[in-house]
Amino acid sequence: MLKIKLFVVVSLATFSCGAFADGVKSLRDFYNQTHAMRADFSQIVTDKQGRKVQEVQGEMQLKRPNKFRWDYNKPYEQQIVSDGKQVWLYDTELAQVTVRALSKALGSSPAALLAGDDTLDKSFKFTNANQNNDIDWVKAEPKIEDSGFESILLGFKAGELKEMELIDSFGLQTKISFSKIEQNPSLDNKTFLFKTPKGVDVVKE
Repeated sequence: MLKIKLFVVVSLATFSCGAFADGVKSLRDFYNQTHAMRADFSQIVTDKQGRKVQEVQGEMQLKRPNKFRWDYNKPYEQQIVSDGKQVWLYDTELAQVTVRALSKALGSSPAALLAGDDTLDKSFKFTNANQNNDIDWVKAEPKIEDSGFESILLGFKAGELKEMELIDSFGLQTKISFSKIEQNPSLDNKTFLFKTPKGVDVVKE
């Protein structure tokens, strides 16, 4: 069974000519003004031929610096949780938890864009992309080799993060759409703590 693509810790298209909105500014405004976020998401993965290979839904939450959790609920249950020091990847089907130090899990990953500290320019190169459907796009390319992906597109509308599109090193495209967005909700730090269920294997990396 195809596993959920854990885009947050592992490790776009051709842009046509036209007027460019300031997606880079939208990203920086989001980073400076959004200290916490909660939203539902829908994630679709397609292969190089554009065929859908996976579709999942869930809820994400983040709290800077470096605290986040992604709960994949349908159709596969998985969790990615960071308390700011460690990251847990819990696969309910395998009954296994993989634990990584945050420094190894983040790097130039998409998670660094959403929940990281103020070192974005050290890890990514940013360029504006086309405005489409009133969404301002910014393209982020990792400066570090072997990050697991080639590029990320982030789409903003009225200051909110609406979409993300990722191309990984194998050419798979992951599109994430956000809904029911809450900016700067009050999130308890306990939200970002993970307690290993009984009977679950723990693998440390």
